[in-house]
Amino acid sequence: MFVLRYLYILALGVWLGGMAVAGLVAAPEIFAVLEAWNPAEGRVLAGRIFGGILARMHPVLYTAAAVMLVTLTIRRLLGPRPVAYGVRATIISVMFGLALASGFGISPRVEAMQRAIGGPVTALPDTDPRRTSFYQLHGLSNLLLGATVLGALLLVFWESRE
Repeated sequence: MFVLRYLYILALGVWLGGMAVAGLVAAPEIFAVLEAWNPAEGRVLAGRIFGGILARMHPVLYTAAAVMLVTLTIRRLLGPRPVAYGVRATIISVMFGLALASGFGISPRVEAMQRAIGGPVTALPDTDPRRTSFYQLHGLSNLLLGATVLGALLLVFWESRE
């Protein structure tokens, strides 16, 4: 049981730590440095770099979710049953679904839109529907991935109580 719980906590730590480093450290620094270098083109390049980071991060999130679900379920089957198993399994499943939606639904659309625009989104007129759509997709991606962080924080709470 120790190994299963260890793997569960490790996967949870990878999820939460990876998201924290990406969102709180990497993204702000990448954008700050590149925008200071060149305000218009630096932002485009920063978006591409961070998009690449997210593209590499998504499979890590999928793997972490699978590890968490499998180890939690095996612990349930072998006993003793983890506290609030159903709630925790639901949270993990929702986190997994949100990460899949971000990785397979939103990110490819954002990348395609950036290629089609071929320059800074900010260069588009405010009335251009592509600009509005881009910012909506970007906001939705932030919302989905932010929700997974909240889920991970809830799971850390349960682990700290167990």
